[in-house]
Amino acid sequence: MQIEHSKAVISGGCSGLGLAVARHLVAAGGTVTLLDINAEAGSRVVADLGSRAQFLACDVSDEQQVSAALQAAADFASGVNVAVSCAGILGAGRVLGRDGPMPLQQFSRTIAVNLIGSFNLAKAAADIMQHNEANADGERGVIINTASVAAYEGQIGQAAYSASKGGVVGMTLPLARELARFGIRVMTIAPGVFHTPMVDAMPEELQQALGARVPFPARLGKAEEFAGLAAEIIRNSYFNGSTVRLDGAIRLEPK
Repeated sequence: MQIEHSKAVISGGCSGLGLAVARHLVAAGGTVTLLDINAEAGSRVVADLGSRAQFLACDVSDEQQVSAALQAAADFASGVNVAVSCAGILGAGRVLGRDGPMPLQQFSRTIAVNLIGSFNLAKAAADIMQHNEANADGERGVIINTASVAAYEGQIGQAAYSASKGGVVGMTLPLARELARFGIRVMTIAPGVFHTPMVDAMPEELQQALGARVPFPARLGKAEEFAGLAAEIIRNSYFNGSTVRLDGAIRLEPK
């Protein structure tokens, strides 16, 4: 798919990895709809990105909100052919902590945002994409989910987070197989430790320590590198049904 023709919906699009994807697509000539719960950030980002961007307040764990947002995105851009899920929460906590077992609500909320939120966006986007005019390859759209290396090497305190991201990895191939008949591709990116608002809030010495654990290059990932991979997935129609690790060869230790 030609990236300059992208009509994208990006969840978590007002900060971190999602914002980097939005900037990359708009710079290439695409149109973006940003879904986020932070209305103040949404206003600032849209003012910065210009007329080819809009913001919609949306909780991705809410099926009806996501469906309505996708329809509004299609109205704004005269269609949707790219969906990128970047909305997520850490949900960190030990299953057996100092105050007792983890409350089920904490686990459930992590699954609801990270996994169910990704599913909600994927199915709502696919419902619109199936009606797009196909290109020369028969392609009508591409869905890109965000997992994490924690899906494979979850650390202590990441049971909820790893379960949610492992679910994202697990649904990638079945979704790609099912949606192939509509010409819709499905891919997942599993980033390592990246500069995001959550990481950037950590003390500088901790950030450096995290970066030093990466075999090469020995630093934290840059949001622009994530955006570059997302853009290449959009461009290259042979990317389908897989999860790509973007992690500098890091393998997470138990803690």
